[in-house]
Amino acid sequence: MAKSKKERRWLVPNKRAKGYAEERHAKVHQRGQKNGHELTPFESGVRTGYLQCQSDHAGLYRFKKALSEGKSKAEAKRYSKQIGSK
Repeated sequence: MAKSKKERRWLVPNKRAKGYAEERHAKVHQRGQKNGHELTPFESGVRTGYLQCQSDHAGLYRFKKALSEGKSKAEAKRYSKQIGSK
């Protein structure tokens, strides 16, 4: 099936974040038309911002989940800052 020009290309957020982290580490585009070209400072910054946004979203989700479970704001804040599933 051929892609139409109006089709949206999207990825599951954690897969996009993984790809962005790999590209930032390698400092080179790893897919698409620019594959193999060096990342510009702007493109590197976009990837950094996206990764930070994913972290913020996860923290806010955990904070609201802890509040809904009846934890205090201080406990919820501590829980939301923990990395990993505990």
